[in-house]
Amino acid sequence: MSKPSFLYINLLFALSFFLPGLQAREKSFTVVIDAGHGGKDPGARGANINEKEINLAVALKLGRLIENNAEDVRVIYTRKTDRFIELDERANIANRNKADLFISVHTNAVKRGSTVQGTETYTLGLARSEENLEVAMSENSAILLEDNYQQRYEGFDPNSSESYIIFEFMQNKHMEQSISLASEIQKSFGACKRVDRGVRQAGFLVLRKTSMPSVLVELGYISNRQEEQFMRTAAGQNKLAEALYDAFCKYKKNYDRRKGSISGTIAAPVTNEETPPPGSEADILNRKQQTARQKTLVSSTTSVNRNTKGKVIYKIQILTSDKKLPANSRLFKGYKNVDFYVEKGIYKYTYGGTTDFNSIRKMRRMVARDFKDAFIIAFKDGKKVKY
Repeated sequence: MSKPSFLYINLLFALSFFLPGLQAREKSFTVVIDAGHGGKDPGARGANINEKEINLAVALKLGRLIENNAEDVRVIYTRKTDRFIELDERANIANRNKADLFISVHTNAVKRGSTVQGTETYTLGLARSEENLEVAMSENSAILLEDNYQQRYEGFDPNSSESYIIFEFMQNKHMEQSISLASEIQKSFGACKRVDRGVRQAGFLVLRKTSMPSVLVELGYISNRQEEQFMRTAAGQNKLAEALYDAFCKYKKNYDRRKGSISGTIAAPVTNEETPPPGSEADILNRKQQTARQKTLVSSTTSVNRNTKGKVIYKIQILTSDKKLPANSRLFKGYKNVDFYVEKGIYKYTYGGTTDFNSIRKMRRMVARDFKDAFIIAFKDGKKVKY
C-alpha cells in the first residue's frame, strides 16, 4: 500500500471517532447567565459577604449543571470572574450571541429591618408597588459607577421615580415566556423550602434591551443574617443553583414541546430590515404581499362549525401584552379579526380558528413571516387545553 493511501485510511479512521463527537456537541439552544454586579460594584453588602460573590458562585454552579446535563444547550456567562461589566453590555452579550434565554442572578437587601426573607423573580415592566420600585432602584444604581452613564442611558436617573415611567410604555413581546420561566423558578424555590415571595415586575435596565425571554432572580435577603449565612455556604449555593436548574429544565422542556408541535413545517425567514417609508415602492409591495398572504390564510383555514361543543379549536397565538390593545393596533401588523384571552392578568392575542390541525399548521407557517414567535394553542368548550 502506498504511503498516501495509508495516510488517507488513517485519516478516515480518526474522523470516524471525531465527527460523532462534534455532532453530539451541536448546540441548538443558548442561555446567557448573568452574575449581577462585580468588580468595583459589590452590590448589596452583608455582614460577612457581598452580593457580587454570592451571585457569581450561584451563576457558575447553575451553568455547570446545564453544561453537564443538557448537551444541546450552549451556556454563556456575562462574567466568570470578579469584574465590573456595564448593565447595557450584559444585554448586548445576550443579543450578540442570539440567546434564547437570559437569566440575571442577584441577591436582595432592605434598609429597614433584618427579618425580611425569601426569593422573588422579576420580569420587565412598570413597578406596581413601592417595594418593587426600591428593588429596581437598588439594582439600577450600578450605572452610577459607569463612565458617561448619563449619555449611555439617555439621562436616566436610577434614584428618581420619574425616570421609571419609561417602562410603562414598553411592549415586551417575550412577556409570556418570561413570566412562564419566572413562575417555574418560584415553584422550584418553594419546593426546596425557600420562602416564595412571588413573580413581580419592575423596571430593570439590565432587562430593558434583551431581545429574548429574560428574568432577574433575587436569591434571598443578604440583610437577613440567617439568609446571608445560608447563601454564603457551598451547600446553600448548591441548593439555589439546583432549584434554578430544575426550573430551567421545565422551561426548556416546554420550549422543545412547542417547537416539536410544529415539526414538519419550515418557518419562512424573518428579516430585520427597517420598515420602508410610507408610500415608497417597497412599502406598496409589502402591503400587496401582506394582503395576498391574508387572503391565502383565510382560504386555507377550515371554517369552524357553529356547534363546536366538545371539539378542539386550534388558534395561533401571535403576541402578548400587559394591557388591552385597540382593534386597529399597529402591533397586529394589519391582521384583521384578531381575538384575545386573558391569563394571569396578561392579554394574549390569537389569530385564526379551526378544528383541522393540518390547516392551523399551514396557517402558522404563513403567520410566522410576520410574527416570528407565533405558536399553536388549543381550546375546548372555551377553555385552553393541551393537545
